[in-house]
Amino acid sequence: MSATDFPAALLAWYDASHRPLPWRDTRDPYAIWVSEVMLQQTRAETVIGYYLRFLERFPTVHALAEAPEQELLKAWEGLGYYSRARNLQKAAKCIVEEHDGALPFDAHGLQLLPGIGPYTARAIASMAFGQPVAAVDGNVERVIARVAGIREEVAIPSVGRAIRAYADGLVPADRPGDFNNAMMELGARVCVPGTPDCEACPAGDWCDAHRQGDADVLPVKRRIRAPLVEKRGVAIVRCGNQVLVQRRTERLLHGLWQFPNALDAWKPDALLRALHLSAKWAGDAGEAKHVFTHRVWEMRLHRFIAQGPEDRIECRWVDAVGLDALPFPTAMRAAKREAKKWLEEVV
Repeated sequence: MSATDFPAALLAWYDASHRPLPWRDTRDPYAIWVSEVMLQQTRAETVIGYYLRFLERFPTVHALAEAPEQELLKAWEGLGYYSRARNLQKAAKCIVEEHDGALPFDAHGLQLLPGIGPYTARAIASMAFGQPVAAVDGNVERVIARVAGIREEVAIPSVGRAIRAYADGLVPADRPGDFNNAMMELGARVCVPGTPDCEACPAGDWCDAHRQGDADVLPVKRRIRAPLVEKRGVAIVRCGNQVLVQRRTERLLHGLWQFPNALDAWKPDALLRALHLSAKWAGDAGEAKHVFTHRVWEMRLHRFIAQGPEDRIECRWVDAVGLDALPFPTAMRAAKREAKKWLEEVV
């Protein structure tokens, strides 16, 4: 069979069995852009609810450009990788100020916007504007490496260029957006890491890795270093019906709210010293763990009672309603739950 038959077979499979995801029912460049940014590092099933709520709150690029940052972060709460939301807004402001509120229609122009890389630019260009360009994410990279039999490390620049060129050569001019969605669908559901379902794959007749029997070891990737483990003490400090929260100024989770915490301050006394707090220990609130891309927070939660609501830089005293109004990272979910539970108790 000719390699030119592969796109037709893939599209037939996609038409018959693809998931009914809401962003596939629109050609609106703004909506497609929002979905593609949300889908970075996040499963489609998780994104659906966020996507629908986000577009309800920020239905246009103008609404996004004008949104207060804390409101934007609250809408993004739980999705993680918050720089994505900030870059969305930076680009939205640029689109309003420099492009009269309309996204550029080609991949080159899109890639000039803040936070839009080659993959996202090509995805928008193909799905919203019908440009015949391939959008190569991790799923598509895996499919191409197996179909084309690429057995070199995919992180090597020349190998990456070869994969993108191969993918570009497959894109049909009449359905580029559907083709890119089909490739992503194939990588997400069938041509998965480790143990692909080759018997169910519409690419089987064209796949070199299937013929050679080594699909399970492709693509070849650089070994990833183990993430850095940080042991952190977390202080849930209560005064009356309020608890102390702190706005992060660090690059990681910048602008989000957290409970005061410190590295290598596992015990109550060490935590009080590290945070320069004057409070009385009121008990252990358990442990929590959160895995970031390159680090892991292992947290010990402690309750403390303060004698009075001291004023502290970047800090705020809030009640249970206030806790729900502020954007917190997923890493603080357990601490927030414990704080709300404690506020329900009389002390």
